[in-house]
Parts: sequence; C-alpha cells; structure tokens
Amino acid sequence: MNAPQDNGAINDKAAKVLIVDDHPIVRQGLADLVDQEENLTVCGQAGDPDEALAAIKQLSPDMVTIDISLKESSGIELIKDIQNRHPDLPLLAISMHEESLFAERALRAGARGYIMKREATKKVISAIRKVLKGDVYLSEAMATKVLSKVLSGEKPFASPIDRLTDRELEVFTLLGEGRTTRQVAEQLHLSIKTIETHRAHIKEKLNLADANELMRHAFQWVNDQRKK
Repeated sequence: MNAPQDNGAINDKAAKVLIVDDHPIVRQGLADLVDQEENLTVCGQAGDPDEALAAIKQLSPDMVTIDISLKESSGIELIKDIQNRHPDLPLLAISMHEESLFAERALRAGARGYIMKREATKKVISAIRKVLKGDVYLSEAMATKVLSKVLSGEKPFASPIDRLTDRELEVFTLLGEGRTTRQVAEQLHLSIKTIETHRAHIKEKLNLADANELMRHAFQWVNDQRKK
C-alpha cells in the first residue's frame, strides 16, 4: 500500500478536502479544481480504501469525496466503513454512474451527497460546499424522486435489486449499459474471472436462467431507472 499523498502546506482557514479516486489523473484534476476555490484546499489524495482510511487518520480532513468505482472495493463499502469509524465526517460520492442508479444506495451508506463526474465544475464545487455545511446534495430531479417516495409511503431506499452487493450492482449496471465482461473488468480494474463470478452471483440472486436473460434484465433495469 502506498502512503497517503499529503498536499503539503495547508491554509488553516480553508476547509480541508480529501479526494479518494483510483485514477491519478482524475484525482489531480479534482484537486486542481478545489484548490482554485477560496476557503477550500485539498489536504491529501488516496487511491484505495486503505490509503483513504490512513489519510483520514493522518490528515483529519473536514470532508471526503469518494469515487463509487474503486479498484480494491466498492466506494459505497468505503463510505459505510468511514461512516462507522467517523460518523461526523461529511462524505460526498462522485461517480461515472447515473445518479438514478446509485444515489439512493450511496445516501443509505452514509454519504451526504452524490454528483456525477460529468457535471459542470461549478456544480461539483457547489456540492462540496453544501456537504461541508452539513446539508445534503442531490440534483433537483433526484431530490424530488426521493421526496415523492417518502410522501407516497414507499420506502425511499427499497428495491428488489437491493439483494445485490454494491459491487454486483456496479457490474449489473455496466452490463445494462452494453459493456462486455472484458470491458467491465477493464473499467473496474478487476480480472475477467472476478467479473464472471459477480455475474454468476447476480443470476442466482435475481433468479435469472442464463447469460442472455441476465443481459436483457440488466438493460431493461438501467433504462427503467433512467426514465423515473
């Protein structure tokens, strides 16, 4: 495990942000964005869960941004771990995945917000500042969706798909977006064998007969979620 990256001298008046992402270029891009802001500074970067936990202990950040797709573990599992160890530390999930697919699960794990990587830089900074204040950040559409579920009496975070683990849901989603097993493995930085194991577990949990039924079900689920 590499030591957590410390960004050097820190402005005592600035809120300290720790960035967790397994892509160095993405980490640095977000760090450059944050460091341009008044009263915000990046205190460190981490590429995997072990580095993230070590960095939190060493650097005492005021908040942490966490990529959902990490090599060693699902980012949602890391959110749960941090929430258990540091319940008062604000966490913001940042992901390539559509908000409609993962935001509820990230919030249930303990994140205070969710934003997609493709959003404009102003929205990313707005999300960081809102979570730092102790508020919850979601897009207007996603916030309306969650509130509608509450008002209708529906459990806001309940779905048959909840039988899948966080990593299995990632694999299921990428399959539904048309990726092959090899492409999913490359995108999540996992072996093809590991992805095949996840596929087998998904089929078992969702009672799907074969690979074709799995792909049809995944495609339909992803499209249904985006329409909501």
